Amino acid sequence: MADDARLTQMERAQLGLRQMILAGELAPGERVSELAMVDRLGVSRTPVRLALAALADEGLVEAGSTGGFTVASFTEADMYDAIELRGTLEGLAARMAAARRPGRTELAPLRDCVGSLDAVIGRRDQGPETFADYIRLNTQFHAVLVDLSGSPMVKRQIARVTALPFAAPNAFVRLQADLPESRHILIVAQDQHRQILDAVENGEGWRAEDIAREHARMARRNLQVALRNRETLSQVPGAVLIRAG
Repeated sequence: MADDARLTQMERAQLGLRQMILAGELAPGERVSELAMVDRLGVSRTPVRLALAALADEGLVEAGSTGGFTVASFTEADMYDAIELRGTLEGLAARMAAARRPGRTELAPLRDCVGSLDAVIGRRDQGPETFADYIRLNTQFHAVLVDLSGSPMVKRQIARVTALPFAAPNAFVRLQADLPESRHILIVAQDQHRQILDAVENGEGWRAEDIAREHARMARRNLQVALRNRETLSQVPGAVLIRAG
C-alpha cells in the first residue's frame, strides 16, 4: 500500500477506523461519532463519512435505521460462513483461471511463488520468521491466483469478503505456530498450492476449483482450535468483534 503521505484523507480515515475497530477501541454495537472521529483521525468530516460507508460495505460497521453507523459484531456461524464464501469465490477464480489456459509466462508469478513457499516450508527452523515469510508468500499466491481468473467482478467480491479479518487467507496462520502439528499443516497447505498450480496449468477447471475450496476449509479447522481457547482466539485480528451464539 502507498505510504501515508500519498493516501487520500478518505483512505487514511478508513485505515484508521479499521485499526480502531479491530483493536477494540470501538466496541461492537457502539455508535461511531463522525465528529469524534474527525478529531481523532485529523481529517475533515466528509472523508470520515465516506470511510464509514466503505467500512459498511466491508461489513465492519452497520448503517443505522435512523442514520449513522455502529460497529458490527459477528457470531461463530458468521465466521464459518465467511470462510466458506471465500472458498467458494476462490474456487471459482481457480476454475476461471484454468479455463483461460494461461501460458508459461503468465503463470510464472504463481509458479515462482510456489517455489518460494517450498523453500520456506523446507526450513528446519519453523520459528516466527518462517511464519512471517509464509504469510507474505501466501498472500501473494492468493492474489496472483485471483488475478489469473481474469475477472474484475470476482476479484472485487473476494476483496469484499476478505476485508473481514477472520475470512482472509492468513487469518489463522499465526495460530499454527503454537500447534504441535504446525509443520504438518503447512506441508498440507503447500501441497494444495502446488495442486492448484498444476490444475490451472493443465486447464483442469473443476479440479482447480475443488482443491481451492478445500484449501480454504483449512481455516475452519484452525478456527475450531481458536474457539476452544479464548487466549488463542485473542490472537486473531478482529476477535473483539465475535459474540457468542
